[in-house]
Amino acid sequence: MKSFPMFIRTTGRKVVVAGGGEQAAQKLRLILKTDAELVIAAPELDPELAALVHQGRARHVGGPVTPDLFRDAAFAFIATGCAGADAALHGLAQAAGCPVNVVDRPDLCDLTTPSLVDRDPVVVAIGTEGTAPVLARQIKTDIEQMLAPNLGGLAALAGRLRDSVSAHVPRERRRAFWRWVFGDAPRQSWTRGAERDAARLIKDAVAAGAAPGDRADGLISLVGAGPGARDLLTLRAVQRLQEADVIFYDRLVDPEVLELARRDAERVFVGKVVGASAWPQERINALIVAEARKGRRVVRLKSGDPGIFGRATEELDAARDAGIEAEIVPGVTAAFAAAAAAGMSLTERGVSDALVLATGMAREGDPLPQAARLAGPGTTLAYYMSVAQAGRIQDGLIAQGLGAEAPVMIATEVSKPGQEILRCELGALADTIAARGVSGCAMILVTWPKAAQIKHDSNLVGLV
Repeated sequence: MKSFPMFIRTTGRKVVVAGGGEQAAQKLRLILKTDAELVIAAPELDPELAALVHQGRARHVGGPVTPDLFRDAAFAFIATGCAGADAALHGLAQAAGCPVNVVDRPDLCDLTTPSLVDRDPVVVAIGTEGTAPVLARQIKTDIEQMLAPNLGGLAALAGRLRDSVSAHVPRERRRAFWRWVFGDAPRQSWTRGAERDAARLIKDAVAAGAAPGDRADGLISLVGAGPGARDLLTLRAVQRLQEADVIFYDRLVDPEVLELARRDAERVFVGKVVGASAWPQERINALIVAEARKGRRVVRLKSGDPGIFGRATEELDAARDAGIEAEIVPGVTAAFAAAAAAGMSLTERGVSDALVLATGMAREGDPLPQAARLAGPGTTLAYYMSVAQAGRIQDGLIAQGLGAEAPVMIATEVSKPGQEILRCELGALADTIAARGVSGCAMILVTWPKAAQIKHDSNLVGLV
């Protein structure tokens, strides 16, 4: 970002508009929504601006302009319609230390004016840093359709009840209370026009000290972060991130995915690297349970899908043993994203009617899996965490009967900026991985078409 979006308080402060014509009037119409003291500086005013002065809503300065006019102002708009006058007034405002917006002169602007969706006190500002105002207006139209016209009234009611909520609802239950107000029955009633019913629901819950159905224990959500790109998250995954009090994430989660979480959510890195045990699984299990016991909403954010080679069973068992509600929010797994990136289907009529998700790794102390045991004609094999075992996979599939010339795809950094799709023959798989320096969690995809011939030698089955 080249500009940081921020709301500026206007209560008890003046805003200066330099200009007396239509350009100045356009800016005044925006600022009239606030409680700022308005000062219009221009030799002459058009009828609209003159009426504002006559009504006492603005003060008119018709004489020479000095830096004192801009001193202590929250900000100023310069819109005289004359490029030379605008530049001169910009210099006076700068001398007074006043942030300024000069109409149609982005090079002279400290501030830019966003498109606004007004549901006072709920206000959504959309800006494009002056690059695409038409796009900003289109986005405004979309958001206008999303938000009920009376939504601001619900926010205002919440503001009036905030002290009462603080007095009657325990601190550890307040976030759940407000989630219920804005995401459940009260908001539904309010937006359909039953505002009195919504207010009664909220006040009854305040008196009860908690939202209906609120539990002392929190919720553990095992959320699939997908392969990397944040726009591959499901809507439910984004919702859980925005509701989370604490997020435990692994080393493969892209930082942009974490940006979808609410700003004040606690983030805890629990990444594990092969051969390192700073975050053993038992410690992670204990942490997520301990946080949920505080009544917090816990997200265990995992790359891909939590249920595919993601240790989800152990974390679910820990939650259930502690009597804590837990759920899985599925994500796009790496095999699906890799195939999509390569423009291929994982199944195809007459070629492959079975899909096998496999891994070359095993739990410490266990023998390595027989990675080719399920291979056969009509099968697509997707290997996770198997780069280090590429030689075994290659030899095992060839021994099983798949020709060394069979095509293989290797996908790295799937859906991320560094994404790379490599292709080679099966007989060159290990050498290709070594030559290209492939490491980490690359995907290996192999399709064994139905037309291929298999060696009918039972001694060759399951050598890998």
